[in-house]
Amino acid sequence: MFTRYATAALALCAGASAAPLADLAKRQGQNIDVTVLQFALTLEHLENVFYRQAVDKFDEHDFEKAGFSKDYYNNLKYIAYDEQQHVQLLSNALSAAGVTPVQECTYNFPYEDVRGFVTLSSVLEGVGTSAYLGGAPLITSDQYLTTAGSILAVEALHTSYQRNALNKVPFANPLYTSLDPTSVFSIAAMFIEQCPADNPSLGFTAYPALTVKGDTCNCEQDSCKDHQYKKREPGLLGDGGLLGDGGLLGKDGIVDELLGHNDDLMQCTPPTAGTTVSFKAATSDKATLPADPYLTFVSGLSVTSVKAQVDGSTVSAAVPDVAMGQTYVFVSSGDVEGSLDNSQVVFGPAVLEVAPPKPALN
Repeated sequence: MFTRYATAALALCAGASAAPLADLAKRQGQNIDVTVLQFALTLEHLENVFYRQAVDKFDEHDFEKAGFSKDYYNNLKYIAYDEQQHVQLLSNALSAAGVTPVQECTYNFPYEDVRGFVTLSSVLEGVGTSAYLGGAPLITSDQYLTTAGSILAVEALHTSYQRNALNKVPFANPLYTSLDPTSVFSIAAMFIEQCPADNPSLGFTAYPALTVKGDTCNCEQDSCKDHQYKKREPGLLGDGGLLGDGGLLGKDGIVDELLGHNDDLMQCTPPTAGTTVSFKAATSDKATLPADPYLTFVSGLSVTSVKAQVDGSTVSAAVPDVAMGQTYVFVSSGDVEGSLDNSQVVFGPAVLEVAPPKPALN
């Protein structure tokens, strides 16, 4: 079973991930490497601004009051520096290739306190690592591939560090999850308010949103209060939003639903394999649930479709055994087990944290 999943998922990395960027590069008459670098730079700008704003907003005392150590705060500044260097490296590579690098946009990051920032950081670092892994098979230049691999490794270190700070298993899955560019864009677009007019188009249309619904976690901290945050506009960014009611960041965008905090603050227990989880699809006149939907879980090198139960715009299914750690969930129009077929994705991705089983060592 593992071999079947792994083989099919490797095809996903080389197939489903490649098509949108490859098509865009062809339309724009560009080398695919340039297109991949521009996409990577777009994500690095987002992370760079995310950390820059947090370091400006919070000081060491703020982190200590939230239960994080002085060492954590010092290491956070190293993460911020890393993201700054990634932006510079990719910008220089594009300039050297005779291409104008994309510039940073203005962003809306929905957190108000330190705990909310760290939780969102864990999710964004996971998405970034998945994005590099999904884009790596597209790169044709050995030099660029080495550069992307080097950045990927550092992003994975960031992910593990932030997960550990939240008292989660830092490496919850023995295999990291690859995510295709359209899915990555669907998540990143939630935080982008406006980009410079002369930035080249990435050529993506985000999927309609899918959000986690129900009490997957119990939270009584300040971060759990109701707030209003920008949601996707109909059309390009879909109807509804990743940060919607009961979604990734809680009701109307609270940073609490998926990830816990450090020991004395943690209130969140993620679902485990076999637990029934429910998602809310952002249905509209242009985005409707299929007659026979599946929930497709992408985790590690596994792509697993589970027959879904539907109640209005709510879609439910049991978490499959292969899901561990930060998992991406889609509504698909058919059983796409083994290979995520973008043509069958209807809503998503939702980001679901799944607690891994205890390791069984021989």
